[in-house]
Amino acid sequence: MNFTITRQNLHNGLAAVSASIPSKTTLPVLSNILFEASNGEVRMSGTDLDVAVRVRVPAEVKQAGSLTAPGKKLQEIVRELADHPVEVTTRGEQIELKCGKSHFKLNGLPAEEFPSIAEVDFSAGLTVTGSNLNGLIHRTAFAVSTEESRPILNGVLWELRDGEMKMVATNGHRLARMSVRVESSGTRSADFIVPPAALSQVQRLFKDGDSIQVARSDNHLGFKAASTEVYTRLIEGTYPNYEQVIPRDNDKSAIIPKKALESAVRRMAVVASDQTHRIRLKFEPGRVHLNVLTPDLGEGHDELEVGYEGTELEIGFNANYLLEVLRYMPSDEVRFSFKAPERAATMEPVGENVPEYLCLVMPLRLLD
Repeated sequence: MNFTITRQNLHNGLAAVSASIPSKTTLPVLSNILFEASNGEVRMSGTDLDVAVRVRVPAEVKQAGSLTAPGKKLQEIVRELADHPVEVTTRGEQIELKCGKSHFKLNGLPAEEFPSIAEVDFSAGLTVTGSNLNGLIHRTAFAVSTEESRPILNGVLWELRDGEMKMVATNGHRLARMSVRVESSGTRSADFIVPPAALSQVQRLFKDGDSIQVARSDNHLGFKAASTEVYTRLIEGTYPNYEQVIPRDNDKSAIIPKKALESAVRRMAVVASDQTHRIRLKFEPGRVHLNVLTPDLGEGHDELEVGYEGTELEIGFNANYLLEVLRYMPSDEVRFSFKAPERAATMEPVGENVPEYLCLVMPLRLLD
């Protein structure tokens, strides 16, 4: 293999692919990037066996070929090279870089040892906009579970219906759901449970203005735009019926300024228990009182003026879950809806042109 490439193109390609390389692995080849040079371009691929990233960059290819080489080391070297063309050659299982007066040789591994990347036929897939896809990921993926006891909740449910895309994530204590209208193109209905690691690569590599092709092949999902591709293994199984847990009869609601509530909850969280992070919210007409009592630490009280006309009600929450939901709320005001101290509360954005977005937070039992 022998090709010449601009330092910038080589650096961009390595940066895109290196993030998919696992930091620790028992398979040495997974620490490497696969280089495949042919027909005026170089394909670079990296994988951790669950998520794979492949990019194509233009290069002057003098001799086609392939080899895997240490990804992170190459990235570190190329980052520091002068801005001159880089000549890359291979001798046996060694990769050689020449740039100006700089000269490096790194030991690689044969391309045959690199895991094969899923073959996905994009011609049978669908096309989504980067802004729609990134928006859905940004506002839902934070809510996935990190516990291994229920692997199905370790993924984001992505529902495709004719004219609508929806993503849902939950860990059983809080849930985020968002849907966007899409141009109806006769899309077949489909549900995928996608690992958040793959979605974070999609978010990182695809811009809002990109037109992204999405296609499925058996248990793999592929994303493709311009010269970048992301492939992921899907989580198998049936996602729980989340619609059942979203309350339809929350008859009390308060309109609260988001920033003021966020600040107050953050202050209360300082004094909250390290175990439960419990804070109390006592709603009464026109205001909400926030209270914390932690016997071995102390107590705190705060209050906010809110739009609330219902009967008095006191409800407890994990402060961390409230803060997390508020961070992703896409409006200056939040509608907080609830029914009783032991029933799930919902939070939705308030305002013009806000997305169709709902978060649910399970309350904590209040101990007198």
